[in-house]
Amino acid sequence: MIDQTNPFHILLIEDDDAVAQSLQDGLEREGFTVAWEPTGHEGIQYAREHNPHLIILDIRLPDGSGVDFCRQMRQLKLHQPILMLTVQRDEIDKVLGLEMGADDYMTKPYSLRELLSRLRALLRRAYGELSTINGGDILYVADLVLDRASGQVWRGNDLVNLTPIEFRLLTYFAQNRGQALSRRQILDAVWGYSAEVESDRTVNVHIRRLREKVEPDPDQPSIILTVPGIGYRFAG
Repeated sequence: MIDQTNPFHILLIEDDDAVAQSLQDGLEREGFTVAWEPTGHEGIQYAREHNPHLIILDIRLPDGSGVDFCRQMRQLKLHQPILMLTVQRDEIDKVLGLEMGADDYMTKPYSLRELLSRLRALLRRAYGELSTINGGDILYVADLVLDRASGQVWRGNDLVNLTPIEFRLLTYFAQNRGQALSRRQILDAVWGYSAEVESDRTVNVHIRRLREKVEPDPDQPSIILTVPGIGYRFAG
C-alpha cells in the first residue's frame, strides 16, 4: 500500500545491496515512497500486486536480464514508466531495453540529481498534472491519487470512475481522515442544500457503491470503516 503522505510510489529492482540502499535513501529524502526488490521475478510480482507509479530496473539481475523482465512486464499489461540502469556502455543494451518497452535508461555511475531529473520527466509525461505536487488540488488516499481540480481519481495508471457524489464523498473523507463522521455531517457536507430531502439510507447506499470502487475487498473495508452508532470513519 502506498504511504498517503508521499505522492509517488517507485519500485526499485536492483541486486546490489549498497547501490539499492543508497538510491532508496536518496529518493525517500526527496519525498518518494520506494520499494526495493533484489530479483526480476520478485520485482514483477511486487509490480503486479502493488502497481507502483514508476519502475527502476537494473539490466543485470541474478535471475535474468532486465531486458527480458521489461518485456514480461509489458506483456502483463504493466504500463507504468520503466527506467533501466546499466553498467554497460554498449549501445546494444540500451537499444534492446527501449525496444522491449523501457521508457528511458541511465548508465552507471550516475548522479542522484540527474536520476531525479529523469524520473520527474517520466512522471510528468505519464501522469501530467498529477506530477505537480501541491497541497491544494492533490490528495493521497491509501494507494489512490485524488485530483480535485479535474475531479479525477487514479490508482497507479488506472482511472477510477467515480460519480460526482462519490468523488465528493471520497474527498470529504480524505479531508477528515481519522474522525468519526455522522451520517448527518456527511449529508450536510456532501449534499449541502439538498440534505433536507436526503436520508441516512442515501449515505449508506452511496458509501456501499464507493467501497465497491476503492476498497481492495469491499466486503471487509479497510479504507472507509463503519463506526457503530455514529456513522463512518476514514482510515485511508
